[in-house]
Amino acid sequence: MQMKPFITSLLLLFILFAGQVEARSKGKAYQVTYNSVQNGKPAPGRGLTLRYYDGVAYLSEDDAKIRSFIDYNQLKTVTILNYENELFSTLTPFDSLPQPTAGNQQEELLGYTCNYASFSAFSNKIEVWYTDKAGAKGGPYQAYLPNNESLVLKVTFNGNRTLVASEIEKISRDSIPSYPLTEAKEVSASELEELKIKSRYTSMPIFEDEMINFDPSIEIVKDEPLEANKTYRFSKGSVIVKKITLPEIWKKGGSIHAKLTSWSNGDAYDRTGSVFVLPGTTDKNTMLSALQHGLDQVPVFVDNNGGEYQGFVSTTDYNTPTEIMRFFTSFGIGHFNTRRVINNYPWELQATYNQEVTELIPNDQDEIWVGVFIGNYDRGGHKVNLEFNFFPGFGDEKAPEHYIQPLFYTINIMEMSGQNYGRLFGNDTLEVEFEVPEDIENLQLLYTSTGHGGWGGGDEFNPKLNQIFIDGEAIYKVVPWRTDCATYRFSNPASGNFGNGLSSSDLSRSNWCPATLTPPDLVPLKDLKPGKHKIQVVIDQGENAGSSFSHWSVSGVLTGTQKTADQ
Repeated sequence: MQMKPFITSLLLLFILFAGQVEARSKGKAYQVTYNSVQNGKPAPGRGLTLRYYDGVAYLSEDDAKIRSFIDYNQLKTVTILNYENELFSTLTPFDSLPQPTAGNQQEELLGYTCNYASFSAFSNKIEVWYTDKAGAKGGPYQAYLPNNESLVLKVTFNGNRTLVASEIEKISRDSIPSYPLTEAKEVSASELEELKIKSRYTSMPIFEDEMINFDPSIEIVKDEPLEANKTYRFSKGSVIVKKITLPEIWKKGGSIHAKLTSWSNGDAYDRTGSVFVLPGTTDKNTMLSALQHGLDQVPVFVDNNGGEYQGFVSTTDYNTPTEIMRFFTSFGIGHFNTRRVINNYPWELQATYNQEVTELIPNDQDEIWVGVFIGNYDRGGHKVNLEFNFFPGFGDEKAPEHYIQPLFYTINIMEMSGQNYGRLFGNDTLEVEFEVPEDIENLQLLYTSTGHGGWGGGDEFNPKLNQIFIDGEAIYKVVPWRTDCATYRFSNPASGNFGNGLSSSDLSRSNWCPATLTPPDLVPLKDLKPGKHKIQVVIDQGENAGSSFSHWSVSGVLTGTQKTADQ
């Protein structure tokens, strides 16, 4: 007898719950189709579909990596991210969204008299027209909701980009996407934003906390085959190389950024650095042979005074390294931060270099060698991280095959093994013969040049003319020079300070600054015909001063694309 009230209460709860489920199951499902208009003209393929059912607006399909919802039951917007097969979510209360400003104008849309409201966000003006009579709720954007009962039928950004509803229809509840909120791990909005960005591209670590220093005791692997995915140190520790496998996504097109971070592990000085690539397989000799077996493995350029320069120019059976990034270390970033403490001087912890290298990475090879050089004679030297970030393209078209032909590279990455500095320009012209194949388009020369000679009269501190000739015709002239070096003062704790208030790292230089990148100059060669040609590089190099001499680090790479069969 005492159990009857309990059973009765349980039965009532069950009936109430069943009634709620039944009421929800009988709710109507809607679909709203939005078309895109750009500057008054239709923009096909850029529309959006919204579905609404049971208090939730669905703005994404089930297979979307990032899915957006407007949950009127919780009065929150919901974003769910599928990242590395795990779901993450963030919920934003409606009262945290941008708040609308009401207006008096109205507009007829799909038979509804729509009211007007506007929002301001990130210096953009967003205008919306909405109705409370449609049955469905929501809008094409989570953030711009006029109230909790409205359906936005039109939204315009800055007066020129519009999404406007073209149809509202009732649909089967079976057409409603899933809403996996309970399966997702909730994170903060900032954490989700970080994960969203990471989910959009593929990151490939290549070197992690690798040391580049001077260590004559390092044993070189000479007689054994070099393995993939293993870091090798050459030229007494000043060069590291690794063979990597390019991801399949790269063959589909898109772009690549090389991101390098560097910090001092004991060296206080600014040094020349270079990131380069070599082919994984090739029928030509490369600098890899010299790194393993010595400089006698590569051809020698002899200047007018008999100076020998090993591996500087490509020949019919040898290709120089392809430089993808020229960088310069700082004066002692990281290691010397606490050794020179100055009030209001917040030293950076590391130097970061990030550069697009798309045109310089082959998309017809599975493997390539990647190397980093930093010239230094310090036991502690420097440490580096390097990663390639592969960003997919905006369309589905496969990228054409890259044409990449390195021509010259006078950075003496084997300096510690006796390779000469690029000082030939004082008495000679750098000459390279090359051949352009048929069916190459978008041909250009990527030319990188930095001058060195670190005394008052040296080329590091004096502007000098660079000229490039092809087949005797001048095609490019430039005076490489940087005047923005003081911008990077906080990356140079070990830089010397002068009596006039300047620091050594502040001084203008021949196209480089301590702790910076030197991007290449782009020289279009669209009129260069297929066949054999000769390129010459002429630099107004300064005179020697006793044992001091100037030299130039220059690299040149021809790039283009292979015409496809249907062109």
